[in-house]
Amino acid sequence: MADIELMQHTLKRRAQLMADVRRFFAKRSVMEVDTPMLSSAAATATYLDSFVTQCHAGETVHRRYLHTSAEFAMKRLLATGSGPIYQICHVFRDGEHGRLHSPEFTMLEWYRPGFTLSMLMHELNQLLQQLGDFAPCVYFSYAQLFSNYLQIDCHHADEAELRLLALNTIPALPASWQSDRDGWLELLMTQCIEPQLAQLSTPVIIYDFPASQAQLARCVKDANGNKVAARFELYAGGLELANGYDELTDAIELRQRFVEDNRVRQSLGKAIMPMDEHLLMAQSQGLPQCSGVALGLDRLLMVLLDIKEIAAVQSIGFSDA
Repeated sequence: MADIELMQHTLKRRAQLMADVRRFFAKRSVMEVDTPMLSSAAATATYLDSFVTQCHAGETVHRRYLHTSAEFAMKRLLATGSGPIYQICHVFRDGEHGRLHSPEFTMLEWYRPGFTLSMLMHELNQLLQQLGDFAPCVYFSYAQLFSNYLQIDCHHADEAELRLLALNTIPALPASWQSDRDGWLELLMTQCIEPQLAQLSTPVIIYDFPASQAQLARCVKDANGNKVAARFELYAGGLELANGYDELTDAIELRQRFVEDNRVRQSLGKAIMPMDEHLLMAQSQGLPQCSGVALGLDRLLMVLLDIKEIAAVQSIGFSDA
């Protein structure tokens, strides 16, 4: 297919994808919302870096951040009683650029008050099957994958064991490599387990992450009594596509996590991010129990069209903007 024909085909398939998403949620009475991309607060997560800009209002200069996700604003709407909501929007993450990453990309995010994490995983499974020719998802706990592929108990292995395993199983890893326990787990997941998942012919949902990787999810006990994060990730075609939570609703604990994130950011030489006081106030007044998930639509389109570069499925890629 000629380049111009491929571009037109991709544009049309992208438009169809958006229409199919909206049709899926309309049938389920999930309301589409639209929230600001600029905010006075920013994500504190240590793995995210926000774009910052200035807005002028007369003599006053306001510092604003482009959102890395619509999550905070959408949770404020949930706290006002919006009911189930979804949003398709552009999000922005500084420092992310490459074959699978773009500083600006399109995300679908939705929240379901009253849904358990299992119910949300099932709905995501249904969505995938309606958007493309996907087989039903298969499910693995985080611990199952480490046991199956690396023969190690990820919940009880200490940092030294994980470091030794990484050095013995990742040939290119230098002996001087330094990380913490979660860093070693992440390295083993991305370098040793994810390539195995890419060989499967079905999408994969991974659940029950270590509690130390809870991010904004609740922590619970798994069937074996291990403290785990009530969150999941979706993989398809060798790509991570989605991240879902049984959402943390405790405003006090959320503030503590924001503070700890900023402490770690400072130790890494990263900027301290302003906490979203509007979100904390909304949660203190009553965020309903809910589950939510964010799905990268550009990466999903890559899988649907068997395209290897994220820029090739965007209407205009970052380098050409």
